[in-house]
Amino acid sequence: MTSADARSPFGSRLLGAPDQSPQVLRVRVQALLTFILLTANLIGAGVVIALLLLVRPDEPLGRDFRLAHFIATPVYVGLAVVVGLVWITRRLLRSLAWAREGRSPTDRERHETLRAPRTVMVRQGTLWFVAVLLFTLLSLLTQPSIALTESIAVAIAGIVVCAISYLWTEFVLRPITARALAEGLPPAGRGSGVRRRLIIFWVLGTGIPVTALVFAALLSLAGDEQVDRVRLAVLILVLGGVVLLFGLNITTLTSRAVVGPIASVQRALRQVESGDLDVAVPVYDATELGHLQAGFNRMAAGLRERERIRDLFGRHVGTDVADAALRQQVELGGETRVVSILFVDLMGSTTLATEREPTAVVELLNRFCSVVIDEVDRSGGLVNKFMGDAVLAVFGAPVASDDHATAALRTARTVARRLAVEVPEIRAGVGVATGEAVAGNVGAERRFEYTVIGDAVNSAARLTDLAKGRPGLVLVAQESVEAAAPDEAARWRPDGTEVLRGRATPTRLAVPVEDEPAQEPAQEPADKPAGQPEQRPQASETSSA
Repeated sequence: MTSADARSPFGSRLLGAPDQSPQVLRVRVQALLTFILLTANLIGAGVVIALLLLVRPDEPLGRDFRLAHFIATPVYVGLAVVVGLVWITRRLLRSLAWAREGRSPTDRERHETLRAPRTVMVRQGTLWFVAVLLFTLLSLLTQPSIALTESIAVAIAGIVVCAISYLWTEFVLRPITARALAEGLPPAGRGSGVRRRLIIFWVLGTGIPVTALVFAALLSLAGDEQVDRVRLAVLILVLGGVVLLFGLNITTLTSRAVVGPIASVQRALRQVESGDLDVAVPVYDATELGHLQAGFNRMAAGLRERERIRDLFGRHVGTDVADAALRQQVELGGETRVVSILFVDLMGSTTLATEREPTAVVELLNRFCSVVIDEVDRSGGLVNKFMGDAVLAVFGAPVASDDHATAALRTARTVARRLAVEVPEIRAGVGVATGEAVAGNVGAERRFEYTVIGDAVNSAARLTDLAKGRPGLVLVAQESVEAAAPDEAARWRPDGTEVLRGRATPTRLAVPVEDEPAQEPAQEPADKPAGQPEQRPQASETSSA
């Protein structure tokens, strides 16, 4: 089974293929997580520095403040990055050990895997909460007037880092999440899913920064009007820039997390529309989006099963009958149609069964049937029945055709010719008749089959018996020749009349115009009841005498 997009099944080539080895997946995930966590924390440190430099331009930073921060900032950031990488990545890798070992996760491991992005966010938040406390304390000890500004700056930076870490961790873990969800999705809990995710990241990317703006405005109302007006303007400009820049970043990441699963389903739907049902979407989201992906996979599996049933059904009853059954409710009953019937009957089947091994008999019958089926399908007919050593085909039902007689006669000639060349071990009589027949479903409500019943069917069977005594082993009703197209009718010539068994009036006969007979005439071994066509040559000799 192929993925909906073999190049980037998880939304990016960075994440590799669904069938990558556990070792490659572990290295990929650890490298990407390390890069993401390091980058997120560096972005946070940059936000803090920018806020501190821009928010209070009217008040220079004191010597003690600068010295304390010059020492504390690189030390804490370095320790936080190292501790964070070790604390977070080791915890993740321990909970993802099942993926590294190439086995299915337990329920607890699956739960921890699905919570991994939240775990990363919480631990990043813990480190940045400690940073808020530390740098606020340093400001209170060295320059109290800037303590509130610094605490707001560090808090906003921490929020940005937490949001980025969550979204990128969720992105990086898509291949592992897909493996965790391979055995089924957890039920969608109340209050969870896409809605909660969007609300959380609106709060992180927009709500909290805007709240900080409101808080700063309230503080300015309580201070010196001229000084606080400048501070407020600068604060609004800086925080507004943070909201615009990082709010857009977070919104973009969130939208990608939402659009990614939808896009994968969209790509897969295009493949289904083009006729490719062997498609599956990796399920890497535990929210409603994951249920959408899993739902598509169930739908595709259902379509594959329906196609398999249609193929199997078509092999038994013919593709036309199968298509008609799938398009509409199948009911008992039939309709009268003018059709052409082709009957092909093997000669000496009882002798074959006694003289050959069963497997050899089956192989021979399969070769015989393959020739008949191939030619019937080529001419647009329906192989309606296999009767041991005989095949019944109908032209003109269930799909109506104005040229069914032409198709049946052409098939009779080509079948006889191919059997003589491709299956020379056997001889078979071929007969064709055209006339009215009832075509439809016969049986009971619980089980029925599509069949044709009528005089044309009986006539074709009788003609087949008579054909076994003719040089070319092919005999058709002249009525079929008259109903055929001129170019096909020209390939046949009249061959007298015969009163078929069960009929009161003679039937005009025709045989193909051939330079050489398709098969040698032969007496069929006496494994048929008395009165069958194998007695015809003997009767002719008696008449001559």
